[in-house]
Amino acid sequence: MLVSLNSNRGHRDFTATATDLPINPASLPAAPGPLPAVAYLGHPGRVAGLPQHLPPGWSLRRATGLDDLRPDELVLITAATPGDVARARRTLPPATLIVALVDEEAPAERVAGVLTAGADACVRGAQPEILAGHLVACRRRDRAGRWARLNEQDRRF
Repeated sequence: MLVSLNSNRGHRDFTATATDLPINPASLPAAPGPLPAVAYLGHPGRVAGLPQHLPPGWSLRRATGLDDLRPDELVLITAATPGDVARARRTLPPATLIVALVDEEAPAERVAGVLTAGADACVRGAQPEILAGHLVACRRRDRAGRWARLNEQDRRF
């Protein structure tokens, strides 16, 4: 019986119950809506090589201050201090993702401080490949969390 079900070659809509999975998400049509944007606060030299390592369609722009940030942007604070992150967390909407970039030799207290102050991630050093990976991972976790919360709202206990 299982062999018969798995050998069905009928039309599949690629839902979670389809037997033709896994599929390559890159081959699917792009989701509607704005593409991810990263706004950074700080010196441009700290993020000079970042655009080449972000996924296609992502953008990077320098923000002039906290009032120049948009709600749908990922916020990157270069040379972040706990005070910078705390100020950003108080000012920005709660759903805003904040990534703190600290020096490679930053003490553990600095890393713990920015995370405690409200950063979603802290990255040591300025290697653009690693920084881009953290930004993509933060956005992925955020999207997954939003879908999970959306599903929970529909449940009745």
